[in-house]
Amino acid sequence: MNEGQITAAQLTRIQKALTTVPFARLLGIELEDIASGTATLAFNVRKELMQNQGVVHGGAIASLIDTATAFAIISLLAPKEKVSTVDLAISYLRPATGGRLKAVATVVRAGRRLFVVSAEVFDKDERLMTTALSTYIKQ
Repeated sequence: MNEGQITAAQLTRIQKALTTVPFARLLGIELEDIASGTATLAFNVRKELMQNQGVVHGGAIASLIDTATAFAIISLLAPKEKVSTVDLAISYLRPATGGRLKAVATVVRAGRRLFVVSAEVFDKDERLMTTALSTYIKQ
């Protein structure tokens, strides 16, 4: 984990968020890397995350993306600041069928009130599966 670029308080906040958000725990989302303005999170594909055609459900991938983009922003926030998702546009480029999926999120622009964040999801072979662009607003 690349902890050198964020404060200890930010790292603690991120780790606490990951362990206290029930939906992230349900999906099995894990923090792989974090730095100022970027976050990498992943989960192992399992039967419960699949849809009827034998591929990972788009909602599970969207949740991984939303969590990764939020964590990329949290790395830039002051302790009491909070954000909410305004929009999330996803392009599913190829179906995911198993293994481990990894979302890499990067803050594109951090404004006074709005944050724009991009994300890419890769499979275990580092093939690009999904791209996304999201906007958040500071509360």
